[in-house]
Amino acid sequence: MKKILCLLVFAFILTNVIAQMKPEETEDWSRKPPIVTPGRFNNPPSDAIVLYSGSDDIVKWIHENGEPVKWIADSVLTVQKGTGSIKTIKSFGDCQLHVEWRTPAIVSGTGQGRGNSGVFLMGKYEVQVLDSYENETYYNGQAGSIYKQHIPLVNASLGPGEWQTYDIVFSAPRFNEQGDLLKPAHIIVLHNGVLIQNHVMLKGPTEYIGLPVYKAHEDKLPLMLQNHTNPVSFRNIWIREL
Repeated sequence: MKKILCLLVFAFILTNVIAQMKPEETEDWSRKPPIVTPGRFNNPPSDAIVLYSGSDDIVKWIHENGEPVKWIADSVLTVQKGTGSIKTIKSFGDCQLHVEWRTPAIVSGTGQGRGNSGVFLMGKYEVQVLDSYENETYYNGQAGSIYKQHIPLVNASLGPGEWQTYDIVFSAPRFNEQGDLLKPAHIIVLHNGVLIQNHVMLKGPTEYIGLPVYKAHEDKLPLMLQNHTNPVSFRNIWIREL
């Protein structure tokens, strides 16, 4: 009874204190947000780093082994079978990423063999690219999945040959000086404007075989686009460092 009485007295005092506050006492002027001009007509926002808008900016990418890119770059960037994956020269950690991609209009193969590629944050954490329009495969491997970790909430895929978009917000993992995991990675994915991954926690790098396990790595690493032999195309790739 005494405890309840004390709580009631405290609540009464707090209510009176709040009632006597001025609106200015809860205003925060500590950080003025910088001005960013939003992108219009499919253009990137003013503070974005444009990674690919046409054949002239392929110089921002290299082959995964450091050699020049061997993909086809002719207004769009298209996977060239047998030439390997590509990665950005610049490294990134926390970011907002926009990628537009297209699987072949002429359907070939089924399941994982149909329009397969991938967007690898930090070269380790894959958002699957796949032709998942009326194409069954394991659900944590379809388009928009965090490969073999998280099934997308819905299948928002368009048909073969249509341009599609991923808008990704990625929070990189954090490690201490001893290499121990302090905070796992998290990711949000919108596919064609539809939320399909809602701030999901990654269990480690995405693996084709076996279970994911975190291993300490740099705070920033290159973005990678996967060559999975299918001639998937990309365009209008931009990124904002967070």
